[in-house]
Amino acid sequence: MKKEEIIIKKFLMGNEAIAQGCLEAGIDFATGYPGTPSSEIITSLSISNERNVYVEWSVNEKVALENAIGAAWCGLRSICVMKHVGLNVAADPFMSLAYTGVKGGFVIIVTDDPFPHSSQNEQDSRRYAHAAKIPCLDPATPQEAKDMVKYAFELSEKYEIPVMLRPTTRICHARSDIEVEKFQIEDLKPTNQRFVKIPKEKRVGRFFKDRDRWVLVPSNAKILHRELQIKQKKIIEDLNGTPFNKRVKNIKETKIAVVSGGVASCYVKELIPNDIPFFKIGTYPVDIDRLGEFTKNYEKILVIEELDPILEEIVKMSTCSTVLGKYTGDVPFYGELNQNIVYDILIKNGITPVVKYDLKKPVEGLPARPPILCAGCPHRSILYLIEKIFKNGIYTSDIGCYTLSPFSVDTCLCMGASITIGSGISHCDKRDVVATIGDSTFMHTGIPGLINAVYNNANILIVILDNRTTAMTGHQPTAGTGQNIQGESKELSLEKICQACGADFVETVDPFDINLSKKILERAKKEKGVRVIIARHPCYMIERKQNVEKAYYEIDVKRCTKCGDCLDYGCPAIELYDIKPIINDLCTGCGVCSDLCRNGAIRRIK
Repeated sequence: MKKEEIIIKKFLMGNEAIAQGCLEAGIDFATGYPGTPSSEIITSLSISNERNVYVEWSVNEKVALENAIGAAWCGLRSICVMKHVGLNVAADPFMSLAYTGVKGGFVIIVTDDPFPHSSQNEQDSRRYAHAAKIPCLDPATPQEAKDMVKYAFELSEKYEIPVMLRPTTRICHARSDIEVEKFQIEDLKPTNQRFVKIPKEKRVGRFFKDRDRWVLVPSNAKILHRELQIKQKKIIEDLNGTPFNKRVKNIKETKIAVVSGGVASCYVKELIPNDIPFFKIGTYPVDIDRLGEFTKNYEKILVIEELDPILEEIVKMSTCSTVLGKYTGDVPFYGELNQNIVYDILIKNGITPVVKYDLKKPVEGLPARPPILCAGCPHRSILYLIEKIFKNGIYTSDIGCYTLSPFSVDTCLCMGASITIGSGISHCDKRDVVATIGDSTFMHTGIPGLINAVYNNANILIVILDNRTTAMTGHQPTAGTGQNIQGESKELSLEKICQACGADFVETVDPFDINLSKKILERAKKEKGVRVIIARHPCYMIERKQNVEKAYYEIDVKRCTKCGDCLDYGCPAIELYDIKPIINDLCTGCGVCSDLCRNGAIRRIK
């Protein structure tokens, strides 16, 4: 670095740092579907005014990936962002893409969620990268994630292959000082600060026809697979030259060495003494020969990584030494690692850590605070009514806020599965089946399930919980709101979609209108076949941002008989105080509790 050069740093979340790296790399096209912990990457790109980037929230991950592939085939630098379970949805194009490759740099950002904090499984996306034969970069810090995404574009264009960036939750949502570069329009003169040159106008791509490459019929796939395999050795050589793999050999002789990767390598580096040999792996595929040169010098190799024993399996292939890790029970097979867990792993294997952190325990006696639906959530009232009206029914639910409900949730597997699992159950069980699904999830993968239910004569009620947003992941717009990430768009009608899919019974209700909602649910119960109710009311968080005037309610203690109906409703704005229910300041004024109170004890006040 030149002396006159000024380093610029920003305090950024990991996802913001990744977005910054994309901008510095000259990204042209970005797609994704919201999912924690990935959502802030697309959001950050959408609000950036430093580059003219096309950004979209797609209706699902497969659609997002295929849109971005189109841009990459036109020679533009593109990204597609999703969480790990979203890669399951996009797996079909993902597994074939490396055969055709790309023209412009293409980075697939897949965020994994060890623990899991907000997911239905602890899937390890490194497995997918290995199966698809594409490079995978596994960052250990937010700064490294930002640096890796820039390198990923260069690697992608050099070998015309997609590259996966795989940050985990602790990388995505951690914050740290990030070294960044400013942007410079092409005709400006540089100063003593580092600049990234960007074009004045939005770049336009061009698709060049090549049937032998872009058309994956078997005759072409055989040739392309062979070419893909030939690339692997050269890619490994390129990855070896990066700073993301660091090997530390020590002069002092030891019988044990440590191999680690991702955020776990930070815990290891923080705790192990300087005289313990350490190899940090940040890129895949791993050079087996280089790893073997390191491991052959030690009797034991301790491998510390999160989720699947992928590094451990690679180390076993590289050495005859004893390998300690998940298969030997030295490292947990599930969940996140932290300094305390890694401390115990090191102690167990004869390594004395240089520091120990006190484990903070919560104060005893604190009340449990499980995740619940917000006060004033429109989902609560319709789900409450479903369970009251369809007693002894089967309630198949889906991915979204409504899974937090204490009512009407018997199953939850993956996006869109409420309708399809419910349809399957309806052919096997004579009880009423009610499937609940959010508006965004319905657009994501619910529509094919509805078509299949109609086509195969299922007997099921589908309730679409339309709160006008993708609430659980940060209030991203949906295809039914008339808004996309860049502004206004055409508003798709859920009613017309359901009718076009063949549902004969399609009704729309406001879930806060208790009497009408009851009537519609009771009518639907009497009918047979595929019935759809759209329960539409905006999420209160949207209404609050729009400063919608709200009402206030209180409980008349003289009329209250302590029957408990209002408490059974489960709204956090209603609590028990001195053996009587009261309404606290969380109340949003939805008025549902007033309609449910059989004694008329809950009334609106000025």
